[in-house]
Amino acid sequence: MTDTPMNETPMNETPTRDTIARRTVLVATGATAATLAVGAAASGTSTAPTTDTAPVAAAAVCTLTKEMTEGPYYLDGQYVRADITEGKTGFPLELALTVVDDDTCATISNALVEIWHCDALGEYSGYVGNNGHNEPDSGTFLRGGVLTDSRGVARITTVYPGWYRGRCVHIHVKVHVGVTLTADGSFTGGTELHTGQLFFDETVTAKVGALSPYSANTVTRTTLAQDGIYDDGGAASGLLTLTALGSSPSAGYSGTLTLGVER
Repeated sequence: MTDTPMNETPMNETPTRDTIARRTVLVATGATAATLAVGAAASGTSTAPTTDTAPVAAAAVCTLTKEMTEGPYYLDGQYVRADITEGKTGFPLELALTVVDDDTCATISNALVEIWHCDALGEYSGYVGNNGHNEPDSGTFLRGGVLTDSRGVARITTVYPGWYRGRCVHIHVKVHVGVTLTADGSFTGGTELHTGQLFFDETVTAKVGALSPYSANTVTRTTLAQDGIYDDGGAASGLLTLTALGSSPSAGYSGTLTLGVER
């Protein structure tokens, strides 16, 4: 049994929002749809191209999923920016997250996809020290998001996350619509449509975790199978499709997933 982190939402806590049965939708055209749906659900890894394809509702493959807990580390008013690394060390992670309407499978442009996650040592900005490591805390590293483009795709550059006590490797995600961008580079207002988490293939994480700087994390890593929030639902529960960017884990990965939301 894994330990519940000191400041993390308890493993058996239900999501704070009552729309547990919302949809996460995998969308593609033609044969690509079957490849993404089966490959992502089976292993979370893929060698498929990461370029997005304009979705066609008739070819969409939709699967139901529940939303995931927000957890204790969310901070309001983060920056709207495509690169959230702020110089943090770690292996590159290029995310391409597509937002679609779960009823029609149509893509949603100008939706703000916001993410936040811990660094290689398992520390969140604004909460540094909670995982037992001492480092500078900007209050903003590895936080932020971007608006989806005309194809509904949000592209965000970050680093592969580390881990903290009691949780597997993951990224938190929110989807907002109708936000107003502010002069200081942040956003206000809008409507929050989705709160979830993104997860990583265990084989890939084991390779990453064995190398520096991740190997310096002194906390025992919780696996996907041990995690109390991830429900082994594959892509339908937020498991990213990962593609290696080179021959070594240090070259990084691209991660893709399509999120279905109720408007």
